[in-house]
Amino acid sequence: MTQYNSRAIQIDQHGGPEQLKLTHVTVGEPGAGEIRIRHKAVGLNFIDVYQRSGLYTLPMPLQLGMEASGIVEAVGEGVTHLKAGDRAAYASQPPGSYCELRVMPAKCVCKLPDTIDFETGAAMMLKGLTAQYLLKRTLPQGGLQAGDFVLFHAAAGGVGLIATQWAKALGLQLIGTAGSDAKCALAKENGAAHAINYSTEDFQARVKEITGGKGVKVVYDSVGKDTWDKSLDCLAPFGLMASFGNASGPVAPFAPGILGPKGSVYVTRQTLFTHIATRESTQAMADDLFAVVASGAVKIRIDQRYPLDQVQQAHRDLEARKTTGCTILTL
Repeated sequence: MTQYNSRAIQIDQHGGPEQLKLTHVTVGEPGAGEIRIRHKAVGLNFIDVYQRSGLYTLPMPLQLGMEASGIVEAVGEGVTHLKAGDRAAYASQPPGSYCELRVMPAKCVCKLPDTIDFETGAAMMLKGLTAQYLLKRTLPQGGLQAGDFVLFHAAAGGVGLIATQWAKALGLQLIGTAGSDAKCALAKENGAAHAINYSTEDFQARVKEITGGKGVKVVYDSVGKDTWDKSLDCLAPFGLMASFGNASGPVAPFAPGILGPKGSVYVTRQTLFTHIATRESTQAMADDLFAVVASGAVKIRIDQRYPLDQVQQAHRDLEARKTTGCTILTL
């Protein structure tokens, strides 16, 4: 069987960014249900940090990365939605996108429209599909209608800046939080109706003020420990607390009994990979994302680019909250 060489980033044990090592791996032919893809750009996401640090434990050695774009070189038996030569992009399990070339399952790989360039494709899939399932599939009782208030934490991050634009296109009044005045300004520029600097303001008090004391229908929270308690108190009766990350650390255990006095509120912990578990759902969500990006209603901001061999610095900057919008690794 023909073998191809590829640069790749791997870790041998959990820890800090210093664990990220540039190595060379060999890549073979795709098996049934698989493709071989040569990457043009690779997306960086906070889930990569969780997997590197050990918050999410995976077998070692581990090649990190959940998202990329590139050109399909070969397809295995049974793959019908892609062919050699296709432009493609994906957000997918298992990890492994921090490389030039890989063999991977085909079901979560989507043909990339010609109107979307490779860097945008690499930057938008995991974050854009996350915004899609949050705003379209993770909904409070009765759904969301134009004019409804929603609270979105980390609104100037990669998922946040996509969600702020998409929420505006849907007619929602998104209240975004961020950790600096500059990031708040960025969130407002991208469609947030209101922005709260949680490092200088009490976001719970501001949300109640903005909503006339009523609270929001849903809170979308990727921050976790630091925002959890006050977020629950931002909800209107029967509101939904949608957790989808833990950038500040995991949420502490809590008694379900507290949800009644807070307004019979709902709590859910979402993950993208449940939503894209089938080829059909992945394609439907991707089609929705591609359409809103192609229309210009959502623009994908790539604010940071790092060569693959500078991935340690990319992780340091991401963890230090120095990044805005999307970050990609270039090859």
